[in-house]
Parts: sequence; structure tokens; C-alpha cells
Amino acid sequence: MPQNKDLLQLNFTDIVAYVIHWRKHLIRLALVTLILSTAATFIIKPKYEAEVIFYPTTINSIGNALFTDLNKREADPLAFGEESEAENALQLLQSSAMTGRIIKDFNLMSHYGINPNDKHAKTNLANKFKKNIEFNRTRYLSISITVLDENPEMAAKIANGIAEIYDTVKTEIQMQLAREAFKIIEEEYHKKENEITEIRNNLKLLADKGVTNYEEQSRALAEEIAKLQAQGGNSSNLQKLKEEQTLLSKYAGDFLYYTEYLILNLDALDKSRTRFEKAKVDVDKTITHKFLLTSADVPEIKASPKRKTIILISLLASMFVGLIVIIFIEKLKIYKASQRE
Repeated sequence: MPQNKDLLQLNFTDIVAYVIHWRKHLIRLALVTLILSTAATFIIKPKYEAEVIFYPTTINSIGNALFTDLNKREADPLAFGEESEAENALQLLQSSAMTGRIIKDFNLMSHYGINPNDKHAKTNLANKFKKNIEFNRTRYLSISITVLDENPEMAAKIANGIAEIYDTVKTEIQMQLAREAFKIIEEEYHKKENEITEIRNNLKLLADKGVTNYEEQSRALAEEIAKLQAQGGNSSNLQKLKEEQTLLSKYAGDFLYYTEYLILNLDALDKSRTRFEKAKVDVDKTITHKFLLTSADVPEIKASPKRKTIILISLLASMFVGLIVIIFIEKLKIYKASQRE
């Protein structure tokens, strides 16, 4: 048992002794590793990195943003987006609508050399997409689009293209909702117009019957009747005025109802017209959904493979594995020697 315990024990002095004893082998291993790892960096196809950085805007409705009083606006059309806008932008960039458009516009299936008839073509394409195209939120709440590609021109083209597609897809999504909202608002607006037309037609019928302004007409008739009665005027004229007063009283309720109703509906129509005009702007006009900070230029220096990093990691890994093998061999020698004794 004590001998088995000694086999399991290992101190720094033992390790140094093993390294010195096996130094020639370790040097040969290091040289082989350097040669192979260096050769591997030349075999691996280099990739170039292109990046686009933008701030998402706060605008969801152009009509509300541009055609609302400053003190009533929900968002400043020139303001940079905050955390919620950045999160929404990331969700959109990672959505199937975006990835599908990117794959289609840049023919990534062919570009990445994937056979569309392959059984796992979609899975392979998705893996390539995730490996080469990344969307991240920066610490300053902007959005970073990073593209890796073996062709530097293609890397820049895809990165800039994704920024444009982001604008297009977001506009299409909002436009779909804007059209549905506009249809509802348009129907309500025309319905209100028809109601007002009907009220005015009813008032016109009352005007044909002689009721044009009940308050003024009623006061004028009352004054005329009182004046004739005080002067002992012609009874036929007095009777005629009283008949007019009776007729006016007959339609007074309708006149007052339609007049008040017209005032209320005109106010409602004015508000409906404002909503209609804003909704029409949202359907007819478009505006960018991003403030572009950095567009992608054609990269001149490859991003991967990083030769020094690969060589260093390979060297350290080979030295570690080599040391483990040496320790195992030395401990095995000690064990066999103890068994012979």
C-alpha cells in the first residue's frame, strides 16, 4: 500500500526531473507541433470580417412622429433607440423573416457550397449561417452585424445588405399592420362623413319647411306678436304669425336635436380626419428605421485563422499531453521495479 501511495504522489521536483530527462523528446515534439500547426494555418482557408453598426430608431408611426404636436409626441423622430428598441432590433434580425430573406438575396446555399438536394441541407445551411453571421447588442445599445467570409468583397456586401434588408423587412411588417389600421380608420371616417351628410339633409328638410334658426326665428316671432298685440294690429296678421310660431314649435325639437348632434359629429369628424391623415401617411410614406454609424468596408486583413494563436495553443496542448505521457511512463517504470523487488 505505501508503495502504491508513492506512485500516486507527484511533486514539482519530479516534474522538473522528468522534463530534463526527456528534454530531447519534448524538443522533438515541440518542433513537430510547430511544423504541423504552421502548415495547418496555411491549409485552412482564411476568412475576412466585415461589420456594420447602427442605432435603431424610436419611430413606429411616421404620422404620430411627424404630424403630432411636439408636447404630445410619444417619440422624437431624431432620437436614438434605447434598450427596448435594441432588443426589438435583435429579435427582428434573428427572425425567420430576416434569415430567409438574407439566404435568398445572397444565394447562401450556393455560396456556402451546400447541395440543396442533400438530406441535411437546411441544417447545414443554418449551422453555416450561425457560424459566419452574428448579430449582437453593443454596450452602448447599438446593433452590430458581423459577417465572416472567405471572400472579402462578399463579406462587406452581405453585412451592408443585411442592414438594408433590416429596413425593408421592418417596413413590410409595419406596413402590413398600417394597412389594416388604415382600412378600419378609413371606414370610420367615411361613416362619420355619411352621418354628417344625413344630419345636414335633415336640417335642409327643416329649412324647406321654414325652420332655419329656431332661436332667432322664435325670438323674432315673439317680438312681432307682442308688438301687434300691443298696437291692436290686424288680427289676420296676428293669426298668421301665431301659425308660424306653432309650426316653428312643432319642429323645434328636431331642429335643436340635429343642430347639437351636428356640432358633436363635426368635432368627432375633425378628430377622425386627423387619425385618417396620420394613418394615410403611415401607408403612403416610409422612413429609415436605423441610424447607420459604421458601414462595412472591404476588409484587407484576414480575421481567421489567427496563426500565432493557433501555433501557441497547439504547442501548449502538445507539451501538456507529452508531459502527461512522460509521467505515466515514469510511474509505470517505478511500479514495475517495485513489483520485481
